[in-house]
Amino acid sequence: MNGNKLLIVYSAVLTAACAIGLGTGAVANQAPGNEKAKFGEIDVQRINIREPDGTIRMVLSNTAQSPGIYWRNVERPHPSGRRSAGMLFFNDEGTENGGLSFSGRRLPDGSAVGGGHISFDQYEQDQVIQLTQNEQAGRRWAAMIVRDVPDAPLDFDLAQRITQLPEGPERTAAIQRVQAEGTFGRQRVYVGKTRDRESAVLLSDAMGRPRIRMRVAPDGASAIDFLDENGQVLRSLTPQS
Repeated sequence: MNGNKLLIVYSAVLTAACAIGLGTGAVANQAPGNEKAKFGEIDVQRINIREPDGTIRMVLSNTAQSPGIYWRNVERPHPSGRRSAGMLFFNDEGTENGGLSFSGRRLPDGSAVGGGHISFDQYEQDQVIQLTQNEQAGRRWAAMIVRDVPDAPLDFDLAQRITQLPEGPERTAAIQRVQAEGTFGRQRVYVGKTRDRESAVLLSDAMGRPRIRMRVAPDGASAIDFLDENGQVLRSLTPQS
């Protein structure tokens, strides 16, 4: 090897060694877990955000990769087989405590179906406040809803057993029973627009029974109704009364 070639090889090896040393030094000077990567654009199907100890705190996902239910940092199947794109929030212990979901598509018959929903849950329970909208078969509703839920943790096994029942009298009876017992909570406040295009405020008692209903119809007719426990109007106030 002549002198010029030897010099070229030596220079190349030295340059490579310096580059490796500088790169290694840059990584070594960073505390573990503090490495940063920058991207102009990234395509993913799911992102899991975790604490340093691995506790799940947030999931962003598409429909196909949507998670089940996380309970104390352990994932289990969702009782309803949830499949929706969005974002889920988890508390300090890795248990779901709210989320954001959205959907929308046109059916073969040309009608649109879809909705959007953000909610927050009581500790180890279901949602207690919702901001939601839905459309189906040409009818739409949108509302802010406040709910009461039991103090005891959510009964996932019961929810799964009911959702797995085939359509029929047994499933209908099971749903009516848990609704009457308030097993999965009761609605207390509804503020929004109904499927009948009324603006409405509905205030319910601890049993979920509507007791005050304020409404404005599409044509402008308005009323405040006071209801008994069976939903019958005790008194109605209108602009003329």
